[in-house]
Amino acid sequence: MPTAPPTTEASIEARVFWLRYQKEIAAALIILLLAAIGYAGYRFYTTQRNATAAELLGNAKTQHDYEEVIARYSATPAGASAYLLLAEQQHSEKKFAEANATLQKFIENNPDHDFVSTARLAMAANLESMGKDDEALSIYQQVASKYANTYNGPLALISQVPLLKAKNRIEDARRVCEDILTKYRMPGQQQAEAATRDDRMETVWAGEAMRHLRSLKPPERPKSAPPAANAPPTMIAAPTAAPAGPPPAGAPTPKKPR
Repeated sequence: MPTAPPTTEASIEARVFWLRYQKEIAAALIILLLAAIGYAGYRFYTTQRNATAAELLGNAKTQHDYEEVIARYSATPAGASAYLLLAEQQHSEKKFAEANATLQKFIENNPDHDFVSTARLAMAANLESMGKDDEALSIYQQVASKYANTYNGPLALISQVPLLKAKNRIEDARRVCEDILTKYRMPGQQQAEAATRDDRMETVWAGEAMRHLRSLKPPERPKSAPPAANAPPTMIAAPTAAPAGPPPAGAPTPKKPR
């Protein structure tokens, strides 16, 4: 009958290993402990800093207050929000260039923020207010292409239409509206009849696109070619000679030449 192997050798090896590497093991444990303490301290500090920044932002009302939050807590969520609130206040005061500078700093400091596309649209609106329609149109086109699957995608598209109409680019405006109708209409309930009729439901963007389409001029039809200059009018054209009938009775028959 087999017997259990003795455990004395394993325990001896474990003791030898501990005696040989006890300093290294102790040092590793101390490092792990310090790392855990440091991480917990950092989390506590970050939480406290974010809370302080949020409280300061909540009490901010003037441009100076927002600038103070940005200067002291720019790396916090409250600091990012302070950029947007400051830009909004500058826009309300018609300081459009300053508002765009603030929004640009927000984008540079927070490139992955959820409101980057919103900031870009706000910059385009400020450019419109300054009469820089070409630059605004360029930003709208960039946002519509890069953020097509977000709420700001169709908003950037529909914002292009008034600018294109003002530039008399009617066909471009019509294409933008048709693009909205293609991309931003919801599928309807009757999927079985999709092949026979369009059963998609209109979204707010599709409804706005339809409103703009109705206001656009219909596409011009090609003009017919004018009549030739030397051709006589139809009513005074030379009449066609009637075919000769048989000679009357009793009339002499003309002789054939010899």
